[in-house]
Parts: sequence; C-alpha cells; structure tokens
Amino acid sequence: MLKKYIEDKRKEKEILLMTHIVIGYPGFEESFNIIKEMVEAGVDLMELQIPFSEPIADGPVILHANQVSLKNGATVEKCLEFAVKVVKSFHIPFLFMSYYNIFFKYGVERFTGKMKECGVKGAIVPDLPLEEGKEYLDAMASWNLAPIFIFSPSTKEERMRKIAAHAQGFIYCVARKGVTGLDTDFSSQLEAYLGKCREVAGLPIALGFGVKEKQDVDFLKNKADIAIIGTQTIRIMDNEGISAVGDFIRGLR
Repeated sequence: MLKKYIEDKRKEKEILLMTHIVIGYPGFEESFNIIKEMVEAGVDLMELQIPFSEPIADGPVILHANQVSLKNGATVEKCLEFAVKVVKSFHIPFLFMSYYNIFFKYGVERFTGKMKECGVKGAIVPDLPLEEGKEYLDAMASWNLAPIFIFSPSTKEERMRKIAAHAQGFIYCVARKGVTGLDTDFSSQLEAYLGKCREVAGLPIALGFGVKEKQDVDFLKNKADIAIIGTQTIRIMDNEGISAVGDFIRGLR
C-alpha cells in the first residue's frame, strides 16, 4: 500500500521527496536517464506525466514539455510501455499524472487495468472533480490503485473532509492558486494551511507548486510528509543537462 510505504519511509527521513517528469521529454531515452539520476539521488516516489495537449494545471515549463513530447510522437501506449520498463528498473513507487480525457478516451476500466499491469501505484488527475469521479473511483478500487486527490488553500474544510473520505495514499496539497512553476510564499500562512490539511486528511500530506530549493524543503519538515518538485527539475535539465538534476536533488537534503 502506498500509504504504508510513505509512513515507513517517514520513520527513516524527516521529509520525503517526490519528483515529476513528463514522459517522452525531451525523448524517451532521456526520460529514463532522468529517472535514473533522480532515483540514485534519493527520490522516494515519482509522478510520470502522460503528455496531454491542454494540461490546464501546468505552467509554461511543463506545458512546453508536454507539447514537445507530443510533437515527437509520444502516445498513451508508448507511455504505458515506458512505465512498465521504469517500474521494473527502479525500486520506488511511481504514479501516473495526467488529465481525465486520457482515461475517458482510453476507457476508464481499461486504462486502470493497464495501470495495474504496469505496476504503477496510483494516479493524480487534477481536472476530475470528486462529484464526477464515481466511474474512476470504482475502477481504481477494483485494481487496488490509489486515487490521489488535491487540496488547495481555497478548499473549505467541509469539502476537504469529503475529498479525504475518497482519497488514498496521500493528499496532494497545492501551495497556492494558479499553475505549476510560479513562485510560492513559504510563510506562516502556508504553515497554517498545512496544519489544517493534516488535521483533516487522515493520510500523509504532500506539498507541491513552487518547491524550488533546499530552503523550501527545510521549511516543510514537520509540516508535510512529502515535498514535490516538478518544474524546477525540468528547468535544470534544460539549462544544465541531465546529470545536473541528480546534483540538484542531492542538494535538497
């Protein structure tokens, strides 16, 4: 179970690190090598984003990565094949992250079955409201996969509790409104929000959107269980190369 894995790992570490890649960016071989660098640098779990033409929760860096991957021929089938290879090669849990149209067009039950075959542990689907998620939730449950749901600073406590009742694995706490890759104010206001998330969730909590440096990760210790780093690793790879990503991850500890 993903929840137990996180809880066991947290006995060993003050905070876990989860990273994010866009499958097929800048190519499939490079994606595999990026994952290898991240795992060797000590990443605890990872999101594999299946590229989509309209990734509405993502900022310009990840949007560009989605566009390049699709332009270079990435397909859902190729991403599933890639996931099989990755899960067999590395010991950490992997999650799919994508948008609901991918599930819908492929067939929800069929896609979740493929997820199970691949060995991924769950999925993050940011554009699927809980109220419209019955088919997805039923299919995920039938394959014992973790649906990861999202809290934001504007989520009311009553809705948080409703979401938490259907979530598994952990809760993805968005640090602020907006899209990925923008600056986040790591302040007492964020601390209070995370305290509320932990109080309500009943699951480990992860914080994403704006984690860029060691100072941010240090701030999150004892406030969150997982720090999520996405856009910044893509920036570093683009500017400095794949090997620099591992050094960056090591520096976050």
